[in-house]
Amino acid sequence: MRILLTSLLVLASFATSLEFTRAAERRPNVIYLLADDLGYSELGCYGQKWIKTPNIDRIAKQGIRFTNHYSGNAVCAPSRCCLLTGKHPGHAYIRSNGNPKDLQTLKEKYGWEFPGQFPIPKSEFTIGEMLQAHGYATAAIGKWGLGHFGTTGDPNRQGFDLFYGFNCQVHAHNHYPKFLWRNDKKEILPGNDRTLYGKTFSQDKFTETALEFIRANKDRPFFLYVPFAIPHLSIQVTEKSLAEYKGKIPEADYKHRGYLKHPFPRAGYAAMISHLDRDVGKITELVKELGLDDNTLVVFSSDNGPTYNRLGGSDSDFFESAGPFRGLKGSLYEGGIRVPLVARWPGKIKAGTTSDHPSAFWDVMPTIAEVAGIEAPSGIDGVSFAPTLLGQTDRQKKHDYLYWEFPSYGGQQVVRVGDWKGVRQGLQRKNNPNRLKVELYNLKTDPGEANDVAAKHPDLIAKIERVMRDARVPSKLFPVPVLDEE
Repeated sequence: MRILLTSLLVLASFATSLEFTRAAERRPNVIYLLADDLGYSELGCYGQKWIKTPNIDRIAKQGIRFTNHYSGNAVCAPSRCCLLTGKHPGHAYIRSNGNPKDLQTLKEKYGWEFPGQFPIPKSEFTIGEMLQAHGYATAAIGKWGLGHFGTTGDPNRQGFDLFYGFNCQVHAHNHYPKFLWRNDKKEILPGNDRTLYGKTFSQDKFTETALEFIRANKDRPFFLYVPFAIPHLSIQVTEKSLAEYKGKIPEADYKHRGYLKHPFPRAGYAAMISHLDRDVGKITELVKELGLDDNTLVVFSSDNGPTYNRLGGSDSDFFESAGPFRGLKGSLYEGGIRVPLVARWPGKIKAGTTSDHPSAFWDVMPTIAEVAGIEAPSGIDGVSFAPTLLGQTDRQKKHDYLYWEFPSYGGQQVVRVGDWKGVRQGLQRKNNPNRLKVELYNLKTDPGEANDVAAKHPDLIAKIERVMRDARVPSKLFPVPVLDEE
């Protein structure tokens, strides 16, 4: 009997040890939360005074806050392409917003009310595909913008088991849509007719679906990518959220431009961000409730800078949305591409950390690969910032340069080397004799890019011009002729 009891105890001990080993070997979960057009200074942890964001601020307090993080580009689709494929805008397939040329044919063939954007090709390899190949459950919930269902850019063909939300960015311009997509099937939302108000707020559906995904996959590694659609215009939010700010934020007369008109635009805009913040809190609370905190990296960022003043009623001046930086969405000056990045991972990321390490969206893919203990794909431009996350700054590799090009808004090209930033404007304007002229700014002493010091640093200008020539390959889909002729 004693021998039997001893044997049972040994077996029990072995089983327990095996469970601990399996738990230790389980790859970490990754939750990447992405706001849409949220400015660098629209969060409390980045200095915002009017808008309350306690849950996102808590991520920063319990983890790390980056002060030199950049989006992939200055508008939605190209920025998301850089994020998901690990390539900077000189190599990324999508370099601007736009729709397929055979738009009418696609509408007739598939009956799409909204066409979707240019699809990324089959040859592109995404974060979803990378993690899916290593046993991760994957979901993209929110706004896609990289190809409709049935095309090569279909999110289900690009590494995501589940897609839920807006496939097309134009569809996402109203937050009370008639339907959302669940994979390639429409989910009708009763009570919504794409006017200012409705019965079902799309943001709430995204959060509800994200929570369902976490619960369903709590016992296996998962990657949850949530590209929220707010605070992108139109200004729309629930009455409950609006009540927090209505009458407490001063409104002002303005000439409305584009999108739907909201009767309380400043209060409505602030309420959208606080609504988003509460949803971020719901996600982090569920992770904690399920006992997944210690094995889950949570990241929050924005796809580009804040939108143009008074478009749709927004007021980036009033909220000081871009902080000390010049430019807004659509611009490769700092205000259009410098974005917030906060992350938490209890036990792995030291609480209350701030980092000035320069990083960009194309670094996210290799960072997640390193965190997950897998090899990042070859042929990408990213450099993992996992060492910075984990407090191992002595082994943090740095970029020789960061590169952007954006063929829209006149055509722009940018290189950052250390604290120096070279900028070209008006590349698509044939009547611009100075379109290849490089402006130069020292971001350490002049973060607002107010003083062009190019004339004082000819050697540095020559170096930046070489990078501008060599860091890119021409794009047939998004050409910049003056650069292709160099």
